Amino acid sequence: MHHTNNNFAQGSIASHITRLTIPMTIAQLINILYNIIDRVFIGRMPEDSTNALTGLGIAFPICTLTIAFANLIGTGGGPLFSIERGKGDDKEAEMILGNSFIMLIITGIIISLLVSLVKSPLLYLFGASEATFGYAYDYISIYLTGTIFVMLSLGLNYFINAQGFAKTGMATVSIGALCNVILDPIFIFGFDMGVKGAAYATVISQFLSTLWTTGFLLGKRTEIKLKVSAFRLKGHRVRKILSLGLSGFTMQITNGATQIVCNKMLSIYGGDFYIAAMTIINSVREIVTLGVTGVGSGTQPVISYNYGAAQYDRVKYAIRLMGKILLIYTTAAWLFVMVFSHQLVIFFNNEPSLLPIATTSMHIYFFGFFMMMFQFTGQTVFQALGKAKFAMFFSLLRKVIIVIPLTCLLPMIPAIGVKGVFLAEPISNFIGGLACFMTMYVIIYKRLGKAE
Repeated sequence: MHHTNNNFAQGSIASHITRLTIPMTIAQLINILYNIIDRVFIGRMPEDSTNALTGLGIAFPICTLTIAFANLIGTGGGPLFSIERGKGDDKEAEMILGNSFIMLIITGIIISLLVSLVKSPLLYLFGASEATFGYAYDYISIYLTGTIFVMLSLGLNYFINAQGFAKTGMATVSIGALCNVILDPIFIFGFDMGVKGAAYATVISQFLSTLWTTGFLLGKRTEIKLKVSAFRLKGHRVRKILSLGLSGFTMQITNGATQIVCNKMLSIYGGDFYIAAMTIINSVREIVTLGVTGVGSGTQPVISYNYGAAQYDRVKYAIRLMGKILLIYTTAAWLFVMVFSHQLVIFFNNEPSLLPIATTSMHIYFFGFFMMMFQFTGQTVFQALGKAKFAMFFSLLRKVIIVIPLTCLLPMIPAIGVKGVFLAEPISNFIGGLACFMTMYVIIYKRLGKAE
């Protein structure tokens, strides 16, 4: 067993979660700045800003694809890494870290090459029009050159946080985000590069984050380091990492698939203005969801570590505490969006014709947002305990089985029309969230420790 300050099997659960959650939440907020800042500056370009903003929305599912593969490896390797640390098996934890590092590099290269070959038809498939295609093409062409940096900076940060170095994990994204905030206006307006400038700023920022992350995991402060001896891929480790990571991967992939379907249906039933509205809504969703993901990310290492150490009462307490925090936060976030939706839309774009469309759509999309608490609590527990099949199923249930079909079917009802695209999300929160939480409670929580 570890005899360091990062032994989560000892001390206050609430203290451990707080110590990890606060910097992780701040890190989530800063990480969101990569894409949010791009949209804010692009939305205020002096010419054709709405089409440029829509172009970014069209390209965003490809960015989501990259994040999904980073999550595939990070959310798969991270909990396994924590469980082995809880058992006191540092050697196996080291091998999981090394294998994950190589997998991130290989996957980043493959994504960059494959997507580059088919990006034009993909963008049209995702809903690009003649007015928006050029912006989407320029942005994604440059973004793909930095895919490997996105993979490493996001994927490796899970292993920094899993060791209890949440402040260092926060610094990882802070460095890149600060660089992005500085470079965006310089490239977009100063060099008059527009959308291309936003993409270059993002790539450079992710590169700097990668240098920091790998440097820390090679340095003296970290408990378990990156070592060349752990780089040799082993089939059983790769399978375990991918199996558990499929949940985080599926959540991102299905988010991307949902964005694609939404953009396509909006282009049919609404047009470019509705796609721009959805781009703004997705930006707001990223911001308000950061508290949820921050709490989940801060609780997961504590749950995994105590599970590996067979401290099941502490695991249950951590689950209850996480649920209470998430319920309070998601309710507050829902009320905030309902009250300040008008101001949130103006923050991204002040086009008079867009304002009423985006405001009304935002009210529909975020209705009952507090129900997301149930989905995230269940998913975090499944992920933390290595229950890959449950995590995978409920990732698919909410988006693939509920959201995507509803997004296609609801707009066909004359009385609902284009509003149906935005209505699919709250319906899925109620159905999918309750199903995920109740399954976790009955199958996992109530039986925890009894059959271990």
